[in-house]
Amino acid sequence: MNVIDVWAQHPTEFFLSQPFFDSLKKWIGEDNIKSVPLELTAEIMKSAGVEKAMIAAWYAPEGALISNDEVAEAIKAYPDLFVGMVSADIRNPVEAVRTVRKYVKEHGFKALRIVQWLWEKPCTDPLYYPLLAECVELDIPICLQVGHTGPLKSSESGRPCHIERIALDFPDLKIVCGHIGYPWHVEMIACATKFPNVYIDTSAYKPNRYPKELVEYIKTNGKYKVMFGTNFPMIMPGDCLEQVPGLEFNDERKALFLYENAKRVFKL
Repeated sequence: MNVIDVWAQHPTEFFLSQPFFDSLKKWIGEDNIKSVPLELTAEIMKSAGVEKAMIAAWYAPEGALISNDEVAEAIKAYPDLFVGMVSADIRNPVEAVRTVRKYVKEHGFKALRIVQWLWEKPCTDPLYYPLLAECVELDIPICLQVGHTGPLKSSESGRPCHIERIALDFPDLKIVCGHIGYPWHVEMIACATKFPNVYIDTSAYKPNRYPKELVEYIKTNGKYKVMFGTNFPMIMPGDCLEQVPGLEFNDERKALFLYENAKRVFKL
């Protein structure tokens, strides 16, 4: 069973120290977690059977919670396992575009991730548009968050209606929407159905918590539109993958969901 995890991160101490993650630590029973060795992240992925883990940089008003260089170093240590996702400070669009271009062209990163709730700005804000245009030029996906936030931050930026707007403005842009979109997941499914280049990833949810509408979508006309993700270290990949049989996907849909869709969309 080949597996690509499309939403993960190797957390730094600075990342884990952010107070808005306190609610997540309580959910996973790790209130006092301070650091995660890179070797442990790699071992957890490999032991679960994850072939490729797409790990992202995180940039926020507080600075680089996980820097692009830290992601590049992780890839250097485990080049067959980790795939990079670049991020940038959206407040300086010219420099942000240069950053994205550098890490895609010089370091082989495969996507741009922006977590909108960190900025409290939806993806329709003018600050995003130069980056969206650059993703089209580089032929890489933009990976965004949809739905309510787990951290105690505003969820307004995660509404699927914002995804619709940028899909209309950038028809060639590949948009991967992480975290399913709950409680607006039916609207998110409609958006993915409407637009050829809009996709959903299941990160931040174990399979036993996937909404029934999403499971039915994968079993019917959405088999090419949904990808597996965990949101590691918030959720362990092994815990997710052991629940996949309960979804009762046939072999074709299981392969598309766990591997083939991500391989195609991210050009892995």
